[in-house]
Amino acid sequence: MSKVKYYYDSETLSYRKIEKKKGRKIGIFLLGLVGVLLGGFLVFLVYINLPYVETPKEKTLKRELSNMELQYELLNKKMNEAEKVLTEVADRDNNLYRVYFEANPIPEEQRKAGFGGVNRYKELEGFDNSKLIINSSKRLDILTKQIVVQSRSLDEISQLAEEKEKLLAAIPAIQPVKNEDLTRMASGYGYRTDPFTKARKFHYGMDFTSPRGTPVYASGDGVILRADNNSTGYGNHIRIDHGYGYVSLYGHLYKYNVRKGQKVQRGDLIGFVGSTGRSEAPHLHYEVFKDDERINPINFYYGNLTPEEFAEMQKVAQQENQSLD
Repeated sequence: MSKVKYYYDSETLSYRKIEKKKGRKIGIFLLGLVGVLLGGFLVFLVYINLPYVETPKEKTLKRELSNMELQYELLNKKMNEAEKVLTEVADRDNNLYRVYFEANPIPEEQRKAGFGGVNRYKELEGFDNSKLIINSSKRLDILTKQIVVQSRSLDEISQLAEEKEKLLAAIPAIQPVKNEDLTRMASGYGYRTDPFTKARKFHYGMDFTSPRGTPVYASGDGVILRADNNSTGYGNHIRIDHGYGYVSLYGHLYKYNVRKGQKVQRGDLIGFVGSTGRSEAPHLHYEVFKDDERINPINFYYGNLTPEEFAEMQKVAQQENQSLD
């Protein structure tokens, strides 16, 4: 029950009851209704703008997200640089190293192949930045694979270089008798006059005239294949197996300084000049075999002759004179 209110009437000198007016009630009602509507509108405005109102936690997560996007951007820049460097290395690998060592270049499809089959990035889908994360992950995986391919290629090149080094050491590349010990270079490879029959026949080696006992040196690394006098015409002779199809022969020796099966290196003393076997005077008969075929030894003296000495030797070797064996 509402409380009754009175007011003092000075004319009648008495208290009178305050009567509530109907219009006042309606005004209060309308005012309340407006207040409710206004409050609802304000609540609605807050609701629709709620996504733009960030809590401290949301602000922290937003900063972390921005930092992550920045890190991925930096990662992609680094991958751009790595891809550029790797492309330059691959270019040198194909067009320099593999060409030098006579190896087949690695096809571009093999270097830049992706990953087929199952979706490797399914677990990265469904996030706000899934596209960025998946793209970066794909690039990183492909870059890693390219590095693996290049690493294996460089391992192969390293092995080829090691083999090349062994090959270069094995090739009979020096003159077996030193220039200062030579009387003369008596006869070269080709048709010559036989000293015994005087007939013109093919001479398969080179004759180096030197006094008996002059040192003879191995022209390349290898293993002594023979050191005996059991081959017709050569007398005491040595054969060195250099590997890679190369064999060198040293004939008419006075004596040996090595034995069968012994390993030797280029420049090692292996014997001494003599005149054993089918020989007219003390000299070294020298031959080079490649895959069991006798070839011109003059093509292998790049190891210890100057250009002038080599030119002079070629001039003498081409003269069709009389051989000494």
